[in-house]
Amino acid sequence: MDRFLLNRVFESFSGKKILVVGDVMADAYVWGSVTRISPEAPVPVVSVDKKEYRLGGSANVAKNLKSLGSVPIICSIIGDDDAGKIFRNLLAENEMTDNGIITSNNRCTTVKTRIISSSQQLLRIDEEDIYDAVFNDSETLVNVVENFIEEGVDAIVFEDYDKGVLTKETIDRIIELANQHGVITTVDPKKRNFLHYHDVTLFKPNLKEIKEGLNVEIHPAEKEKFVETAKSFLQEKGFENLVVTLSEYGIFGMAKTGDYKFFPAEKRSIADVSGAGDTVISMLTLCLTAGCKLEDAIYIANLAGGLVCEKVGVVPVDKTELYDEVVERI
Repeated sequence: MDRFLLNRVFESFSGKKILVVGDVMADAYVWGSVTRISPEAPVPVVSVDKKEYRLGGSANVAKNLKSLGSVPIICSIIGDDDAGKIFRNLLAENEMTDNGIITSNNRCTTVKTRIISSSQQLLRIDEEDIYDAVFNDSETLVNVVENFIEEGVDAIVFEDYDKGVLTKETIDRIIELANQHGVITTVDPKKRNFLHYHDVTLFKPNLKEIKEGLNVEIHPAEKEKFVETAKSFLQEKGFENLVVTLSEYGIFGMAKTGDYKFFPAEKRSIADVSGAGDTVISMLTLCLTAGCKLEDAIYIANLAGGLVCEKVGVVPVDKTELYDEVVERI
């Protein structure tokens, strides 16, 4: 990719309307210092310096999309609770609409609290419901998504964290609506619904997810077996593209034509891998809306994922920083 084309791609992100459908959460951070061990149990005592909340789950994908210049719209279900109010306030603070957010009395708002000291995460506390959304809430969610599709969107990201917002029926109906309207669909899956996705533009599991989802033992070092498994899965499910993030082994990409490539991992000073997958799916989605070839989309997404791993906590990619790094390499 030359610099002229890169400029066109990055400029095209501005104004793209992207639906992000899936599980949202509020990420809570407690920052402090450890100077002693508790006399009550062999655990560190954290002296709290500050607390803060950030958008998490599929909302972090939305935050990445916004940081890249697009217009994200989150479609999800939260609880009628204090955490739900905090979540809506976070959307407002980040200048994102809550028009796609449904408040339900049937579940709580997911909160993940991370205890951090000296840039190290000591503990995480999860407050969540993980059962499937009830029928009425799912119906409302599909109707909300349908209304946005009819108004016009450039892509839909399924951001699945196995918390129950996405069910098989909801997935089937939204994919059908998207394909009827020619809307790009990308998927960041988890185990429960792994085999429920089909006929999407791009499916992006990580290595652990594809091994668990397909119940197979594969490794990137065994390239022939890996490629055969990927090709069979792609063809069976009707995906246009399959991308597998491989952690220290890089990223694998395959198109429906059967063309594939292994991309080596970027050497980085890793501080925190939290949210890297959110950055990768955001970047891949926007690159597809810009008309990028799969190879170019993966290359840019690989760099973007590496950049956020250098920062502590779940943070979005910086568009200018990413652009500068890509330019240095072309």
